[in-house]
Amino acid sequence: MQRKANKKLKEWKESKSRKPMVLLGTRQVGKIWLMREFGAKE
Repeated sequence: MQRKANKKLKEWKESKSRKPMVLLGTRQVGKIWLMREFGAKE
């Protein structure tokens, strides 16, 4: 599954001046799934 957030996470990862990430959002929208998918691929 491809999401717009994947692109933003990749940009965050490649940024030289990145800061700690905080994911905010409503319940049951896929925050944990997104992070697990990102961790497995990147």
